[in-house]
Amino acid sequence: DLVLEGATLEQVDEILTLVKYGEALLKEWHLDKKIKGGYKCLFYGPSGTGKTLTATLIGKHTQKDVYRIDLSMIVSKFIGETEKNLSKVFEKAATKDWILFFDEADALFGKRTSVGDSHDRYANQEVSFLLQKLEDHEGLVILATNLKSNIDEAFTRRFQSVIHFPMPKARERALLWQKTFSTKSTLHENVDLQDVAETYELSGGAITNVVRYASLMALKNETDIIDVNWILRGVKKEFLKEGKTL
Repeated sequence: DLVLEGATLEQVDEILTLVKYGEALLKEWHLDKKIKGGYKCLFYGPSGTGKTLTATLIGKHTQKDVYRIDLSMIVSKFIGETEKNLSKVFEKAATKDWILFFDEADALFGKRTSVGDSHDRYANQEVSFLLQKLEDHEGLVILATNLKSNIDEAFTRRFQSVIHFPMPKARERALLWQKTFSTKSTLHENVDLQDVAETYELSGGAITNVVRYASLMALKNETDIIDVNWILRGVKKEFLKEGKTL
């Protein structure tokens, strides 16, 4: 299911190795007095490039539940509430051996501000509290953001992996197009997926949206044959979202 460029995929594989052999590294090789338990990593790159899917598949591959943190439910305007909410999350994750996944992590892990008022001071206290929780947590924590520069450097220094999810190149895009269409559908002879992949730079998420649109158009027209015009209309819709012209 996962289509990533080689360097990104290699780094993801390192996380799987850590999950599989992390306990042996600490206990059997007696490195627990020198190396802290747990593993923290940052996924960064444009929307739709596979960050969330990768976190999900890491869970599936390692047979661990991935607990996606909804930051709107965690961050509170009331002093002390955010810390209480975070404590509950980390405690439960430790008990149940969950993988913690902070999507759109900027809201909680963003850069600290200069202290202008009590709100700034309190926001910085939250960041410090979160840093300590990350340090102490012995499980796998994944943060995802569109821009690495949005994350406070105090956090980035503590990550064992910082993995870039770039926009897919033509080769990856061709694979994504091929893998995403349903096996129940057939491509019309006017469809050249290699040409579409080379011509239009789209993320994996955008390609999925185009496939959804083209497939719905086929169903609406009571056919299983995907016409190139439906694909191009779908591409145009995605380009318009991003302010690009076709």
